[in-house]
Amino acid sequence: MNHVKPGERTVYSGILKLTLPIVLQNLLSAAVSSADVLMLNCVGQEHISAVSLAAQYASILFMILYGLGTGVTMLSAQYFGKGDMRAVDAVEGIALRFSVGISLLFSVAALSVPEWMMRVFTPDPTLISIGSQYLRYVSAAYICSGLIEIYLATLRSVGRVAVSTALNTVTFTLNILLNALFIFGPFEPPLRGAAGVALATSISRVVELVLSLFVSARSRDIRLKLSHMLIRSKVLFRDFLRMAMPATLNDVSWGLAFSMYSVIIGQFLGTDMVAANSFTSLVRTFGTVLCFSVASGGGILLGQLLGSGQMDEAEKSARALMKLTVLSGLAGGLIVLASMPFVLRFANLTETGKGFLRGMLWINTYYVMGQAVNTTLIAGVFRAGGDSRFGFICDSVDMWLYAVPLGFLAAAVLKLPPMWVYFLLCTDEFVKWPWVIGHYRSRKWLRNITRENIME
Repeated sequence: MNHVKPGERTVYSGILKLTLPIVLQNLLSAAVSSADVLMLNCVGQEHISAVSLAAQYASILFMILYGLGTGVTMLSAQYFGKGDMRAVDAVEGIALRFSVGISLLFSVAALSVPEWMMRVFTPDPTLISIGSQYLRYVSAAYICSGLIEIYLATLRSVGRVAVSTALNTVTFTLNILLNALFIFGPFEPPLRGAAGVALATSISRVVELVLSLFVSARSRDIRLKLSHMLIRSKVLFRDFLRMAMPATLNDVSWGLAFSMYSVIIGQFLGTDMVAANSFTSLVRTFGTVLCFSVASGGGILLGQLLGSGQMDEAEKSARALMKLTVLSGLAGGLIVLASMPFVLRFANLTETGKGFLRGMLWINTYYVMGQAVNTTLIAGVFRAGGDSRFGFICDSVDMWLYAVPLGFLAAAVLKLPPMWVYFLLCTDEFVKWPWVIGHYRSRKWLRNITRENIME
């Protein structure tokens, strides 16, 4: 970076300081997902397929919690930049009101109607049986997630990404060890296979919640306290609904639409395609780790700069963030490409499944660039300035009026070959580029959203 000006060096340094711990955190999360797939690979293709479908509900819940966490980050980062810690507590409490109730609903559903939940994704009775067992065992993790994700989002919003990374490191390591214990250990069914993976996830999440409470008790300011739910501020609540709800609805809308891809694949393209997609999703997760981390870290820095009124520095940081995003997208594509021979050799799939896997990986070598640019701008830059409405409208139109209908038309009506259906689904990120990049250049996101005397 010898060509970078002195002022820009500070910008890159600030972004990377926040990004690197998030990279580690996301890598650990991806490692758990890969451990699930790799260990289930030894059990059989049915378990891989069933878990990949059942896990769509965890993905949907994560999108909801991520959206709420984004709302926390948008407001808390700016109020932290302003120096108002009471407002940070109030924002955390508002988010907890939503997250606790929603995660409880998911948990109750997973315990009481898992078979119905699985039928949404597949008509295969074997996959329904295995997936239902997984959902029952993983239900406890849903409740814990509702508390943990909001607390970690609050920590990240004030720049304490290392603490959240340390918590995740312990939890993810424990998850992998428990996966091995339950799948390969001395236990009899039903702890082997999908049930073992789910139980490991639930135990790990309980441990993470306990550790979060311990860290919270030793913290002087940022704490995980249910009493924060009782803090009242009409102004902050309205701001949270106005800014966080579009972000949450954006992530939910995107997550549901992406889950519809799994419905299309599971209902119309066969189990070989489902199994190949589970491996592809895993590789794509590693390919996008750096991209999503740059977006998250950059968004936190931008929010703090905007909250403190440093508009010029914020705009400079956004330009630097875009350069890092392009580089991270290229790196992600190379990661997918480099992993291809290893994944194809290891995957316990039929020859047809391996053929699908090869084609899907090739498509993802460039697809990650589309995700990188859109995620950085929509979830990082725009939301840092409280501009979440644009992303909600853009993603909803793109996914629900273009990608999902196109996928169903190609698979159910035109009955195109599976790889053509997958290729068409993977055009979604590039269709919205002109609007997303145009909105970035308009500078409408460059705003300070904090208020005075909001606790009165």
